Amino acid sequence: MFNYESSPFAFWITRNSEPNAQPLFDTRITSLPLTPILPVIPEDESTALDSFQMIFEDRYLQLASALPLGTHIYGLGEVLSSSGIRRDIGTNGGKGTIMPMWARDAPDPIDENIYGAHPMYLEHRYNAASKRSQSHGVFLFSSAASDILLLTPPSSNVSLIEYRMVGGTLDFYFFSGPTPQKVIEQYGELVGLPAWQPAWAFGFHLCRWGEKTINGTIRHVEKMREANIPLEVMWNDIDLYDAYRDFTVDPVSFPAEEVRAFVRELASNRQYYIPIVDAAIPAQTSSADVYDPYTRGVELDVFMKNWDGAEYIGQVWPGYTVYPDWFAENAQKYWTEALSNWSNSGVEFSGIWLDMNEAASFCDGSCGTDADLSDTTLPFIIPGEPGNLIFRYPEGYNPDISGPSGNVTVNGSLTYGVGANTTVSIERKDIVHMLGWDVVQVAPHAIDHKESSDETTVGPVQNPMLTKDGHSAADEGDLNLNAPPYAIHNGNGRLSHLILATNATHAGGFVELDTHNLWGLMEEKATYHALKHIRPGKRPFIIGRSTFPSAGKYTGHWLGDNFSKWAFMYYSIQGVLQFQLFQIPFVGADTCGFNDNVNEELCNRWMQLSAFLPFYRNHNQRGAIPQEPYRWDSVADASRKAIGVRYSMLPYWYTLFANASLFGTPPVRALFWEFPDEPELFEVDRQYLIGSDILITPVLLPNVSTVQGIFPGRGRVTWRDWYTHDAIEVPAGGMATLSAPLGHINIHVRDGSAILLHAQPAYTITETRQGPYSLLVSQADNGYAFGTAYIDDGESLPPTDSKTLEFRATKRSLKISARGSFNVKERLEAVTILGVAEPTTVTVQGKQVRSWDFIGARKKLVLHDLGLSLNDGASISWK
Repeated sequence: MFNYESSPFAFWITRNSEPNAQPLFDTRITSLPLTPILPVIPEDESTALDSFQMIFEDRYLQLASALPLGTHIYGLGEVLSSSGIRRDIGTNGGKGTIMPMWARDAPDPIDENIYGAHPMYLEHRYNAASKRSQSHGVFLFSSAASDILLLTPPSSNVSLIEYRMVGGTLDFYFFSGPTPQKVIEQYGELVGLPAWQPAWAFGFHLCRWGEKTINGTIRHVEKMREANIPLEVMWNDIDLYDAYRDFTVDPVSFPAEEVRAFVRELASNRQYYIPIVDAAIPAQTSSADVYDPYTRGVELDVFMKNWDGAEYIGQVWPGYTVYPDWFAENAQKYWTEALSNWSNSGVEFSGIWLDMNEAASFCDGSCGTDADLSDTTLPFIIPGEPGNLIFRYPEGYNPDISGPSGNVTVNGSLTYGVGANTTVSIERKDIVHMLGWDVVQVAPHAIDHKESSDETTVGPVQNPMLTKDGHSAADEGDLNLNAPPYAIHNGNGRLSHLILATNATHAGGFVELDTHNLWGLMEEKATYHALKHIRPGKRPFIIGRSTFPSAGKYTGHWLGDNFSKWAFMYYSIQGVLQFQLFQIPFVGADTCGFNDNVNEELCNRWMQLSAFLPFYRNHNQRGAIPQEPYRWDSVADASRKAIGVRYSMLPYWYTLFANASLFGTPPVRALFWEFPDEPELFEVDRQYLIGSDILITPVLLPNVSTVQGIFPGRGRVTWRDWYTHDAIEVPAGGMATLSAPLGHINIHVRDGSAILLHAQPAYTITETRQGPYSLLVSQADNGYAFGTAYIDDGESLPPTDSKTLEFRATKRSLKISARGSFNVKERLEAVTILGVAEPTTVTVQGKQVRSWDFIGARKKLVLHDLGLSLNDGASISWK
């Protein structure tokens, strides 16, 4: 319910069912602490709170809401938060959060803004008296640069959230929940539901920056096959390009016809290929320079402009660049042509990887219209070259003593802890120390920045033909758009630093200051529609870096340029959970880490963890030691086992993502989303659930052979080991210590579940899908179990023929029902039912059968050689 006061204007949101309870959002000054308040974060003067009155000016908007003291807030990203998935609100020893909304290119810093902007949060409130919880969501639909503060002033009886925006509008949406899952689904109804993923997207992907030739790429495919490690999709980074130019191939290292032959060979083996596309288009260096993507863009007038109408010039890998203007009338035509021409030239891609689309630039603002466009030298040394060699390794590994191999043992001796710092911490100060950011900066930050030549004050003397929001640029008065009056806490400082200048102009007169956070989303949308044209009827596959609300309709996401550190493996769980909230569920990290060198142990554990996250790709930086999973025997073995389990689970994953695309239901879940009334779960982000039924407990520390895990349900839920099917004896409190030798990841199945599986995981997803099915039923104490499965051809854009199966178990029976027109050719060959009493007879479709076994110690009934069609109903009973 929306309630308001007119003078001074304030509003508050309540539940219809609880009109007198504390509001969900409350801007009344009487509900907020008394002001003025000294800086709540002492080292940051901007956290002084002078007044909570609403401010609505042309270039500064401010609004605050009271929150329950110490409430549970999730979301507000994209960020790697040192406080975990629950944001620091300034209680229980925390100092609070300042979350800037400004997309930028930065190698995964902690507690700072990075690639995407998502001003949405979920709040979870627990009533200690009733021992019940309710959730709701709040979304500010604005692309404006902003700070969002979560603070609790000293001695205050409330916490608060404050929005500080550099323009835009206050366009709020509230989601009533009342469960976390409902909040996420309701948010999806507004911003759009996730794109349908092709089945092959759930396979294992491999990439390497620094691949010198097409033969090197081919060799990786061969070595993976020799090691029998399933490889579904091979990728190429910018090494593919001629002089780092989009939509080209290097004529010597990656000849077009050899690339075409390679991609077709992959296709013949039911494998796929994805190349990178960077955001910036190289500018023409001279009249003799022939580069069609630039000249065609000029012809169609699709590049961004300076305030005076000249081409906006940035700088990325190929040198000086221009940028597509997604507001331009011909932008979609241009982009579809460019991708089509590239595919026709030999790069016959199955999907596209969109990088640097914040959009990034190596200049501080505009590089200037007087730049020497023929100068393609970069302002820093590329990683792996002398002067920028990669020396750093994971915590606990000292290459000066153990050598560069990264092996678990050298000459029979354990390498962990030999002359190295063995502290693994997720505190910000420790992360900074581990990464050496106080000593060595990552390449793009080591730039001798150029001064912008377009630091022009927008005022009456400027071109009045340029408009913003339908007004003359003169209406900005003497405002410098590159230095607005309120400086948000952008991690790069100035808003235009290493990014497009905020006074860069789009078609229609829109300025980058207002539209910057939309750039990645608009590129992803254009790419999605281009792929629909190039691959008619097939589901577009896109992985993008910069995202904004509704990006999930078009793209998946990878978590950016992370580090080969144990801490960053942990952060990948947090990142995946965060993007479930944002309705971009197909997400994952660069497995084994992108920046720095990995070692055998970390890569072993990380290959296992990522096998149970949606997007599964191993990718690392130029100059680092190789980290393909076949490089170490132990990693190869762990990878084979984990991928085998992942592929067996594919029907479950596929169904979860169908539900995401149909209803917005998150495929990966924090534990409290399923168990919302258990406060001990509210901060758990070292474990997670796949759907409602599969609990993942990874090892996130080095040199250990056990892991602690919490088992939700407070004793009312039976959890069974995935591998052995043994029920877990959970001590009081729910915490258990689990065996976790290197190469093993703990997986547990919830009671009351019925999970359709592939019975014979194969080398590729296609081959796996062509094999028989099995069914795992984990009964609750009363015999109940339920599950569903969605099946279609795995590649056609909906609406398409499909089959939905339901599995319902009672104490002595299992019934399978089917609806839909899709013909499922593969048969159900085996059924495993856990939690049953020993039967004397078993019947299938009303006929007694003998092809079954019973393992009493596990209360496990296994039926085999069934050959049941999944196109019709089926029944199994036992007594």
